[in-house]
Amino acid sequence: MTGNLKSVFEQTLAFITRNLRRLQQGQNVNSLGKLEIPKIVLEEMVVNALMHRDYFIAAPIRVFMFDDRIEIISPGHLPNNLTIENIRHGISNMRNPVLISHAIHLLPYRGLGTGIRRAYRTWKAIELIDDRTGNLFKVIIKRVARSQSDKGL
Repeated sequence: MTGNLKSVFEQTLAFITRNLRRLQQGQNVNSLGKLEIPKIVLEEMVVNALMHRDYFIAAPIRVFMFDDRIEIISPGHLPNNLTIENIRHGISNMRNPVLISHAIHLLPYRGLGTGIRRAYRTWKAIELIDDRTGNLFKVIIKRVARSQSDKGL
């Protein structure tokens, strides 16, 4: 995906949602169905990847879609002494404060340090990996198993 911040966000979100299953969960037959992973979870994880990546590393954010999971891999591990446990509790460290000051007007922004907590409240099947050796941060969002989606669960 290329373009400005808003365009990259929209293209990435569209790619992910286009490749997710839609589940009929009490809707009528002709409805599109609900995304197997709530859209708010996807928005929060893509915004976090764009806002908190290390822009000094010449590598793209990578998004992989698998049958059982989505992986979003950002260049750069967590900054300073920030840990996964910290960010789960809403503690944040702005790596790119100038970018964030502009992005709050372009992207879905609901408050600094609230995105991961909001995503976890909505969807528990999220794994965060801070890979200091590989200098990357990985988010793994588990998908609904095919057998469950076929049953409408």
